[in-house]
Order: sequence, then C-alpha cells, then structure tokens
Amino acid sequence: MGENITRKIIRKHLVSGEIKAGADISIRIDQTLTQDATGTLAYLQFEAMKLPKVKTELSVSYVDHNTLQEGFENFDDHLFLQSFAAKYGIYFSKPGNGICHQLHTERFAAPGKTLLGSDSHTPTSGGVGMLAIGAGGLDVALAMAGEPFNLTMPKVVKVELKGKLPACVSAKDVILELLKRRTVKGGVGKVFEYAGEGVSFLEVPDRATICNMGAELGATCSIFPSDGVTKAFLKLEKREKDWAELLADKDAEYDETIVVDLAGLVPLAAKPHSPDNVSAVSSLKGVKVNQVIVGSCTNSSYRDLMAVWHIVNGKKISPDVSFAIAPGSRQVLELLARNGVLADLIKAGARILETACGPCIGMGQAPCSGGVTLRTFNRNFKGRSGTADASVYLVSPETAAYSALLGVFSDPAELGSLPEIKLPAAIDIDDSLILAPSATPDKVEVIRGPNIKPLPAFNVPEETVKGGVLIKLGDNITTDDIMPAGAKILPLRSNIPAISQFVFSKLDKDFAKRALESGGGFIIGGTNYGQGSSREHAAIAPKYLGVKAVIAKSFARIHMANLINFGILPLTFDLESDYEKLSAGDTLEIRGFKTGLSGDELTVNNLTKKEKFKAKITLNARQKEIILAGSLLNAATSFLNN
Repeated sequence: MGENITRKIIRKHLVSGEIKAGADISIRIDQTLTQDATGTLAYLQFEAMKLPKVKTELSVSYVDHNTLQEGFENFDDHLFLQSFAAKYGIYFSKPGNGICHQLHTERFAAPGKTLLGSDSHTPTSGGVGMLAIGAGGLDVALAMAGEPFNLTMPKVVKVELKGKLPACVSAKDVILELLKRRTVKGGVGKVFEYAGEGVSFLEVPDRATICNMGAELGATCSIFPSDGVTKAFLKLEKREKDWAELLADKDAEYDETIVVDLAGLVPLAAKPHSPDNVSAVSSLKGVKVNQVIVGSCTNSSYRDLMAVWHIVNGKKISPDVSFAIAPGSRQVLELLARNGVLADLIKAGARILETACGPCIGMGQAPCSGGVTLRTFNRNFKGRSGTADASVYLVSPETAAYSALLGVFSDPAELGSLPEIKLPAAIDIDDSLILAPSATPDKVEVIRGPNIKPLPAFNVPEETVKGGVLIKLGDNITTDDIMPAGAKILPLRSNIPAISQFVFSKLDKDFAKRALESGGGFIIGGTNYGQGSSREHAAIAPKYLGVKAVIAKSFARIHMANLINFGILPLTFDLESDYEKLSAGDTLEIRGFKTGLSGDELTVNNLTKKEKFKAKITLNARQKEIILAGSLLNAATSFLNN
C-alpha cells in the first residue's frame, strides 16, 4: 500500500520508533514558533539549558496575545522577548505585525516541513502541507535545543471532501460540521488529512481555517496536500522556492475515512459553551445579537474580510450591534487599506481592532452582561470572552456579517450567491517588523523587567505521596478553567508565584489558598481533562501550589504532556465507578509512588473513607523518567548529553 501525506513527512523526520499507530516515536523538528503568552516561559526554560543558540532551521518569536498594555508587564516582556531572540538566533515579530498563525502561514510555513509551536492552534500551517503540531513551551524549548519531539504515533484519518461549497457556506462551516459529528474528543490521538475533489476548490486561507480548528477536535494536527493551489499562494507571498508538491499516494492507506459532501453543507454555528455544540444557523434565526466580531487566527485572512465587505458594503450595521473587525496580519490590513475596503468597512460601522488575538483570549471587547456575541473565533468556553454570563456563538464571516447588518441571528444562505473572492494579483511584501537575530549575539544583553521571575524549583517525588482531594471536576475541563486568560491574569505569565493565585479561580476562588495551606494534594477530573489551549501555566502553576497528581477518566493530549513535563503524575481510573466514590476533601495516599512507576498501575488509598482503588499509569519509559526527575527541565541535561 502507498503512503499518506502524514506518514511521508513523519518517515522523513523520524528519529526513533515505529510508524505504527499507538507506538512511541520521536521526530526531528524543522521550525518552532512561540507567542508572547507562552514564549517568555519557553525562553526561560531554553536559557536554563545553557546553550548559545537555537539549533532549528528556523525559530520565530511572535507578539500577538498580550498587546493590551495596562501596566508595564506586557511591554517589559516584549523587550525581553526581542532581546532574547536577538541573542539566541530567533526571528522576532513585533507587536502590530499580526497573529502568529496567520503570519507563519504567510511568511514561513513550508510543505513537507515540521513545525512545533507553543500554541494549540499551530496546526494552522497544515493548510500549506506542513506537519504543524501544538505543544507546551518546554517541549518547544527542547526542540529549539535540537532535541526531537516525542509523541504517540497518531492514527491518520482521511477526510474526503466531495463537491464544492454552496454560496455563503465557507471553510468555517466545514470544520463545524466535523465538530458536530466527532465532538471535542473525536480527534484525540489522530491526524486529520484532507483529500478528495473538494480540496481543489479551497484556497490556502480556507484550508488554514479548517486546520486551525482541528485543535478543537483534540487532533494532533490537520494537514492538506501541497498542490497547485499551495504553489499559487506561496508565489503570491514571493516564496515560490519553498513550494514542493506533496500528495498522498493513490493507494494510500488510512486508519479511518470520513466523507463530507461540501455541496450539502449549510451555514452552521457552535452554540454556548462548546465548539461541538453545533446547529444550523437557520435554527437560530431571529435571536437578538448584541455584538459581532470578525477576527482571530481562525478567520482574519484577506479572503475572510473580503467576504464581510461583499455583504456589508454600502449598508449600515444595525444600531443595536457592536461590530468589530481584527485583521490577522499587517499585510491583510494594508491590502484592505490600499484597495479601499477598509474605508468601506469603517463607513458601514465597523470598529477596527489591532492585528492581534485580542478578544479571542479575553483581551478586550468583552460582551455586555447576558449578551449574545457572534464571533468567527475557535473557542466559546464559558467566561473566556471576559463576561461570565455571555452567550458566545462561533460562526463564519458570512454569518457574522449578515447578522451584524440585521441585528439578529441571520442565515447568509438567504443572500444567494456572492461575487467570487480571489486573492489579490500581487502583494507588496514588507517584513520590516520581523527582526532577524543579531550578527553579534555576544554583545546583546537580555532585558528583564521586574515581573520576570526565575523558574521555581521542581523537587523529585517522595516514595509516599499523601494529600487531600483539592477539587473534584466534571468532563471537558479546559485549560481556561484551570488557568484563566484575560487582561488581568495573562500579564503575570512570567511570574509563576503570582499567576498561581488564579488557578481554578473561576470555579473555586479559594483553591490556590487551600492548596498552599494544605501542602498540596490531588485533582480529580472527568473525561478529556485539560482540553483547549496549550498553555503550560495550567500545569506549572498547579505544580507550584503542590499538586502531586491528577486522577481523571481521560486527558487531552497537550495538557497531559504538560503535566508530565512539570512532574505532575497523570493517572486514569481503572474503573470509572471509582470516580463517583471520591469527594473533595478526601485524604488520599499512594505508597511506593516511585517504585510503583515501573509498573502500569498504582494503588490509591482513600484514608478518609477507608477504601482503595487502582489507577492506571499510561506513561512510557521516558515519561516515567521525567516524573522521577521532578520535571522535564530537570531531566533535560541528561537528554541533551545523550
């Protein structure tokens, strides 16, 4: 049998392991990216490895998350990132240049290459045929140090796209359809590889949107072929030299196949409070809307904003709606300014936001109390918008624009056909806000503001681990639940003692205080614990508070890796009924913690209820070594020397 695209790239980059679903493998990483909310910690970790420069083909540090400068912290961190990049051989994209995933697709993503990014939406670059994977910052730091990335060989799911999208149905509706079918857990341990005749009708920005929200499926990544459409896009970006054809063999083998008839799709919306709570827009018609925002790394491309323009041009946004647009990059913003579209959008009533993540991560533009907000974003977790009781819907640019005009949820299919949206004939490439590393790195001094604190120590575990159940949680707990984002918390990302005070703050305001006063303990979770963002603060901050283990029904991939990286043991219930028997406040004890790691289960004693249960260890030998060392950073020296 022939090979699919995913396996071709993995085979070319394979360092160890067997290309067999479920096997432990390690692959060479060509490129890395960080953003400022995760980058400061990743670079502090890289610095702790005491290497003179990065060893990747390309590493890029983007500033796109924390551009709201209410105090000195964010600007200080930007200076740290810029000086660090100059010294250690990393390219630096300045604030105002755009969102990392939009920018990386424009400027650096290349077919057949591997990319590891400290952001869960790194798979966006799969739109150009790149194996792009999101991970925790420590894994990215090790990749910059030249170490391979370790993962479980995923299953490869063929998503066969048939036909062509109808008018006013777009790429956002394709990925929402998959979320409707497969849920936020349906992609765990899988790569979604797109194929079929429908692929040829999707431009690279469309493909990038689909790959971006593959993260919401829990997928390792998503990928499209590199074909003539890819070549045309890279030629437009004046990067034709980066193009290489990359197609699956005609007899390629896949682990699963999903068929999507594009012609049969309708405009869709993800209802509160999960990306997989999907319904047809037609079923929501007439619901009053308070706010509409077009942007984020999912839908802020030139193509997306031109679709909005076609709908609102010459009209006025409803007086009852706050309508905002955030272009994904400076390049997109400049194109709209030069062709007159920006002026038309402003005249229609749009508020133009900075080319940054902004409201997607709760950084401004919070909706009104109890408000309904339509967003072209990728996540709608409760409270993520900054307003706890808001109802956030995820929609396409077409649905967003039409609803903004009418002031109520509206089905863009009523508009009939829109003019075909084509990429511009030419682009004036201006990379002046992407700074190359210094030619004299020894003369560069890394700038450290007062909010940048040293990494905390990560102690090795004891043979007997004892503590209380600090909190018991349900299914699909997100990293936003564990470590909230927003303008008040994210500026503390370089200060672990300070940011740790907000762990679970939206679910249990006393959690941090209770954890510290009790000397730490255990977290109990349901299925898919830790879904969502790759932020490793959701692991390192609980570790700082003394969390020793998380016992859950199942884990999201990136968060489980982050727990291991910071020495928190992830355990799964042998019997899910044991979950029901546990209560917050129970005292648990694991004897033989270290010696027991050599096996595949541990016995957990519930001292409060005088019961015991088995918890499964699903770690490989390397991961067990990390737990025994106290953290991946502790173990990194031995890894780097081997």
